[in-house]
This record gives sequence, structure tokens and C-alpha cells, in this order.
Amino acid sequence: MYHNPVLLNECVEQLVKNPSGVYVDLTLGGGTYAKHILEKLDESGKLIAFDIDEDALANVPDDKRVIFVNQNYRYLWNYLRYFDVMPVDGVIADLGISSHQIDTAERGFSIRKDGDLDMRMNNSSGISAKDVINTYSREQLLDIFNEYGEILKANVLADRIVRYRQDKLIETTAELKEIAEKVAPRNKEFKYVSQVFQAIRIEVNKELDALGEMLLQLSSVVKSGGIIAIISYHSLEDRLVKNVFKTGNLEGNEYKDFYGNKLTPFKMVTRKPIVPSDEEIENNSRARSAKLRVVERI
Repeated sequence: MYHNPVLLNECVEQLVKNPSGVYVDLTLGGGTYAKHILEKLDESGKLIAFDIDEDALANVPDDKRVIFVNQNYRYLWNYLRYFDVMPVDGVIADLGISSHQIDTAERGFSIRKDGDLDMRMNNSSGISAKDVINTYSREQLLDIFNEYGEILKANVLADRIVRYRQDKLIETTAELKEIAEKVAPRNKEFKYVSQVFQAIRIEVNKELDALGEMLLQLSSVVKSGGIIAIISYHSLEDRLVKNVFKTGNLEGNEYKDFYGNKLTPFKMVTRKPIVPSDEEIENNSRARSAKLRVVERI
């Protein structure tokens, strides 16, 4: 399976209110969310599907109601304007890395399989993890580890990487894993290495920058009464989603009008995030950290 979708029924049930509407899947991946959305749409409904990964092209549903955009979702507004479909009835995004990307060793995301140190969502453009690890200064590496991974002993890890690459370039996931494991707290090696890989992946793909840009476009592209459902997997993502959903800005600053009413473009559909059931986590361990937040455009 390309990707085992998380909270599938919860997402689609919350999202699709108008069978003749226009919906956007910002992370097509294996196409499962898209397939279930299409099942709820009539012949006049439409789905715009985004995915930066070229491998996702193989999963685009063969359906005349679908338009596929092989671009980063940070360009959401541009493409919806180009296709003249604004405002849309709903937007969904699953921010997690796909099982396909993790399990394909040469993509460089996995700490279980040795492969080229790449980590690009779009492996035909941009800098790779190899570039980051071998060319960034000690201070730049330290910033990444502290900001994107909250990694313990980040200074020690950065020092080890810099010393290692003086003799030999760090080119594989196995090499980076070995370096990180020597710094990790005892019996917590797996979690530590996962955090290191996550921090580098976020930097390579500029994930938080892209997420922030996309979130700030939602109030402009979704119609009043439209639904937005986003699944996040780590605290950095979730904080941005929560802030924008609650206040309309990335910082989470609350503003009020003359009468003391909160100025926000969204209304919470679920006061607390929806999380996977124990049964779903048992069947899909990668769902463990997932949080689904749903809002309605006011």
C-alpha cells in the first residue's frame, strides 16, 4: 500500500457537505482520501488534488472530476485561481510522510533501511539531506536540531557531524544513523534518531514555511460554511494549525473588535482534536501521533 490513511472516515464525513461542491485534497499520496471524497460527490462535483511527489501521479483517480496539480500546496491560491474554482467547499490535508516514501530506501526517509541521504519530497529539485549534513555550518545544524527536533545534546551531535565529514562525506542514512546513535540517550536510540531525521527532513523540504503559507491562504480560498480538515503528526505542525484555526494568524495572537468579539475567520467544528482509536493505532502504528482538527469558514 502506498499509504495507510489515518482517520479516513472521520475526515471525509466532516468534510463533504455539498455533493455538487468543489473540494481540495492538498496531499493526494496514495489517493485514498480522494477516492472516498469522489464517492460522496455527484457528477457536477469536482476535486482538485495536490502533491509535490511525482510518484503520487500514479495514484490520481481516473475520473473526469479530478484535476491533479503536481506542486507544493503552498501554491494553493495560485492554482485555484488559475482553474477558476474559488471559493471552494472544503479542503483536506494529511501532513504525514507517506508509507511509500518511508519504505522506499533510496528516498532516504527511513532509519530502518539504508539508502541515499536524500529526504526530498520532490526528488528532482531542491537541496537534499546530503547537502544539509555536509555543507551547513555547525551553527546552522545546531539551529535545525534545536528548532525542528528539540534534540537533546544537539551541540554534541553537530560537533560529531562536522568532525566526521572532515574525513568523509556523509552520504547514506546508515552513516547518519550511526553518528546519531552514539549521541542518543541509552535505550532511546530509535526515538532520538527519528527526531534527528525529522529535523533534517523539515529543513530539506521547508515544511513549516510551506505549511504556514498554505494555512494563511485558507480564509481566502474557502467559502463561508466550507470545511477545512487537517491531520498533523508532530507538535510543530499542530501548533501552526491550531493557531491559525483559532485566531487566523500563525502566532496565535487573539484580536477583538470594538465589542470584544474575537476576530477570526474560522469556527471550531471540534473543540478538541480527533485522535485515532486504539484499534486504528493497533492496525497502523504510524497513526499514533495523528491529530485531526476541523474548522468551518465563517
